[in-house]
Amino acid sequence: MSFEKLIRIPNDRIAVLIGKSGNVKSKIEETCYVSLEIDGDTGEVFIRTQGDVDKIQPFKAMEIVTAIGRGFSPENAMTLLDGENALHVIDLREFAGKSNANVERIKGRIIGEGGRARRNMENLSGTHISVYGRTVSIIGDSSKLRLAVDAISSISSGSIHGAVYTKLEAANRTAKQERMKLWEDQDVFY
Repeated sequence: MSFEKLIRIPNDRIAVLIGKSGNVKSKIEETCYVSLEIDGDTGEVFIRTQGDVDKIQPFKAMEIVTAIGRGFSPENAMTLLDGENALHVIDLREFAGKSNANVERIKGRIIGEGGRARRNMENLSGTHISVYGRTVSIIGDSSKLRLAVDAISSISSGSIHGAVYTKLEAANRTAKQERMKLWEDQDVFY
């Protein structure tokens, strides 16, 4: 059984997907057991499965290619192979309507001065965040992904940064307490 999928990414991200001497493309092909055919003129990436059926990860390859197309570095995109990490893409037009000026304003709020707001949200949620074009993309495991999506939605809807950070910190404290409680509830045999 073979798998074939065509994905289109922005032309200015093709060079990043290929990498220096084709190293990024090769790494995706080797780790996901797929072949990538990349058309630099149209931005089309054709993903086809090959090799050992048990090891094939075409959906992870699709996510990695999409993540690179949404502005992530290849290193951050490859973290999609770790554990339960997934990619979530938010279209800022959901918050801004069709106004390009509103999209730019929201992007500015998410990135913050010198990238500080984005970095704070990444650190507090344990995710990777990329703002590219009219989208914000997030890579993380499901629980952390939900925190980051909520934070970005809040900021996009006009919430104050401090309130969003406070909410993320509270979620981190709650998660830490739950982990500690799991350890406390363990039966210890001597």
